[in-house]
This record gives sequence, C-alpha cells and structure tokens, in this order.
Amino acid sequence: MTDITHRSIETNGIRLHLAEKGSGPLVLLCHGFPESWYSWRHQIEALAAAGFHAVAPDMRGYGQTEAPEAIDQYTLLHLVGDMVGVIDALGEETAVIAGHDWGAPVAWYTALLRPDRFRGIIALSVPFRPRGKVRPTTVMPQTDAAVFYQLYFQQPGVAEADMEADPRAALRGILLRLSGEYDKSERGAADFAMIPRVGGLAAVTASASTSGAMALPAWLGEADLDFYAAEFARNGFRGALNWYRNIDRNWELLAAMAGARVSIPALFMAGSRDPVLAFPGAAEAVSGLANLVPGLRAATILPGCGHWTQQERAAEVNTAMLEFLRTL
Repeated sequence: MTDITHRSIETNGIRLHLAEKGSGPLVLLCHGFPESWYSWRHQIEALAAAGFHAVAPDMRGYGQTEAPEAIDQYTLLHLVGDMVGVIDALGEETAVIAGHDWGAPVAWYTALLRPDRFRGIIALSVPFRPRGKVRPTTVMPQTDAAVFYQLYFQQPGVAEADMEADPRAALRGILLRLSGEYDKSERGAADFAMIPRVGGLAAVTASASTSGAMALPAWLGEADLDFYAAEFARNGFRGALNWYRNIDRNWELLAAMAGARVSIPALFMAGSRDPVLAFPGAAEAVSGLANLVPGLRAATILPGCGHWTQQERAAEVNTAMLEFLRTL
C-alpha cells in the first residue's frame, strides 16, 4: 500500500488526515470504532483500480486527525460537517459516501441532510434507524450484573482506562469477539454486548484470548493489529469514545429530522454473524429498510461474516460496491 498517499486538510475547525488513491468520481470512506482509515485498505485499492478517487479519512478523534477535548464536539452534526468539508477541500461538487459501524450513521445522516452533495450511500453493518421517541440511553439494557456497552462508555475515563492499559490486547479482543470466526455460543446474542459491572471491558476483551477464536483470523494479520494498536497507543481512546457520549445529544439535535427518509440511492451490507444485527430492533430495521430508504438498491446479508464486513469479506464487498457505483 505504499502508493496510497496521505495529506491533511483543514475542515470544520479541525485538521483532518486523509488516505487516498486514484482519480475519478469521489468515494468517501468513513470508518467506525475502534478503527482508522486503514480498515478500508482493501476498498481503497479496488476503487482506485476501477477508476474512482477513494478517500478514507481518520475520522474526528482518531489517528492523525485532531481530537478536540470537549465531548460536545463529537455530535453527528459535527461529523456530517467534517464530511461535507472534505469534498469542499478536495474541490468536488458531489461524492458517494460509504460508512461502516459508527461511520454508517455518519453516512446515513450525511445522505439525509445533504442529498445535494452526495449522490449515493453505502452502509455496512448498521442500518438506518429512525429517531426514537425517547432518549436512547434511557432504553438501553442493564442488569444488576452488567450494562449495555454504550452505557458503559458514557462515563469519561472508565473505558479509556480499560483500553489504554494495553491497547493491543484491547483491540485484539474487540476485533476477535465481533468477528465471524469467534464462537459466540457461550453467550446468547441478547447479552453479547453487555459489559460486566465488575471487571468492565478489560474482562470482556480478555475472554477472547481464552475461548472462541484464539488465533488471529486470516483477514487480520499481526501487522494489521500492530497498525491499529500504534494509532491508539499514540493518541488514546478518548476521542473515539466521545462519539458514544453524544448519543443523547444527537437525539436532541436531530429532532427536526424525525420521520425523514433517505432519498438518494443506497446499498446496505452486513454479516449474518454481526452482533449488531442482534441488537433490539435491528432485524426489523433491516427488513423495513426500503420503507425509510426508498432508493435502496440492495440489502445483502453475508453468511458467516461478522462485524468487520469490509475486512472479513473484502472481495465480496468490493464487488458489490463497484456494481452499485456503476449504476449511479
């Protein structure tokens, strides 16, 4: 990947790092948690070879992009603004936006808010979900023994301490636990995303070393894990975790978009073993996606694939993305 080039731009009040390759129509690739531009490495190569300009930012708070200190600087409105700023900085009028994990909501809301600047959306793992009637954190599951991971992330410093003690081990545990290869049979889908109140996230990620897929899967080499670990060892996890600390704030800020539908052409892909699809309401969101996204071209579930869609099934994702892009 030595011919992937890197630069920084100024947008929306921050310095944002881009990895890019190719020339032609712009495709903007938004990563999720806990990743970086690097999670799109296979797509950057395939898109460039097919005649597209592939651009993968380190999203706000990640990698070589700036990480504002204030928690309220990580709302979806900031993140959408960053992506609009990227295409402005590149001198483009329009782009197609793709997103995985947290990058998928960024892509969905970018498409919802700025259909004049984005001519298509590709979302991986996370379907578009309409704004609920109550603050999201008030309906997240919790028991006397455990809390939903997004609730666990709310208190500043707690999850950071868990993950920054050994970034490589933490990332290894998360990447393995959410992969298609990991044996989830010991815990049901309903409690897989729960974090124990005693032991916290450190106990959860450590379990990936003692059960399930202990060795790294074929799609994740030691060098890949080293890259992710070095990024977080340098900068910490606060910026990335601050995205979760704005979930309720996003709900407030986006009240005007309640009931709105995504009008531009869309492609959705997810893995059959992705724990996100086991979240409450996720299956219904996928089955009813065309009602909220009338331009939906396909909603594909990849058998045996876990959460890290574009890394676990790079060839299949690349093929589907290129077929979609060529129809626009």
